[in-house]
Amino acid sequence: MLVQGASRGLGLELARQLAARAEVASVTATSRAPEQSGELSELVAASSGRVHAERLDVTDEPTVAAAAEQVRQRTERLHVVVNVAGILHGAGVKPERQLGDVDPAALDRVFRVNAFGPLLVAKHFAPLLAHDEPAVLANLSARVGSIGDNRRGGWYAYRASKAAQNQFTKGLSIELRRKNRNIIVVALHPGTVDTDLSAPFQRGVKPEKLFSRERAARQLLEVIEGLDENDNGGFFAWDGQPIEW
Repeated sequence: MLVQGASRGLGLELARQLAARAEVASVTATSRAPEQSGELSELVAASSGRVHAERLDVTDEPTVAAAAEQVRQRTERLHVVVNVAGILHGAGVKPERQLGDVDPAALDRVFRVNAFGPLLVAKHFAPLLAHDEPAVLANLSARVGSIGDNRRGGWYAYRASKAAQNQFTKGLSIELRRKNRNIIVVALHPGTVDTDLSAPFQRGVKPEKLFSRERAARQLLEVIEGLDENDNGGFFAWDGQPIEW
């Protein structure tokens, strides 16, 4: 099992819940600077060697390749890869309310993390998913990345980067299935999760629709476990319901 973007928030919780399962032999948790995450370090220390932290920056392909090689030295195969890391706001980046807010530098950064990153992870980790047992590549998308569901506009960089990620996911589902009939590639919408990413935008979210990290991770793992070959190339919400592209 591999969780990309596991230094905090939902990614860390996914790694934690996977590590708690007796049937999971090992979990690789990656982040840009794993040594700077106290919670991840604690998880590794308490795992009796079952959780491994690796440096992986989705905007720096050599680190992706290096992380894949480290995992390859430990195991011949992975059964689940979940791409979690994403950016909505931060230094120099914020959701655009109107066209005048669009900034090329912010667009570039958001696309490199949200769209190009998961594709590069797939490029380097796909060989470890190519085996004779069931395997899942799940990219965390967002409902706002749905073109058909876009009724409010705005958020140009985030919406478009997730839409691009969705297209990459669809393409991967076709190419990787040609090489391995046992793989399922999907885009997943986790809902609104109580993390730093959503914190500035929670005011209008109904309490029952704001998920704790624990609940969100559990729901996503349930969706992943319930996938079958007919779901390959699909876009699904936290409750397993399909989302229009």
